[in-house]
Amino acid sequence: MATVYIPPMMRKFTDGADNVEVAGGNLRQIVDGLEERFPGTREWLCDGNRIRPGIAAAIDGETARMGLLEQVGPDSEVHFLPAIGGGSV
Repeated sequence: MATVYIPPMMRKFTDGADNVEVAGGNLRQIVDGLEERFPGTREWLCDGNRIRPGIAAAIDGETARMGLLEQVGPDSEVHFLPAIGGGSV
């Protein structure tokens, strides 16, 4: 099962857990598994059938470019990262 690392602002759904094991062959299945165990996570992560703007997903250190269709291996590490903005040029 993939290890999903939970960002601090999402831990309210996971009873404070900072990582959980979730089965799934792609990012959609990972999100579905999270939602099944921790209701509310899908709404926080997704906007319809897409990763919500302002959230990035990384699988094994690589940014998911195919959205919810991105493949996830059985030993993968999945990170959901809120976008960081601000500053000036």
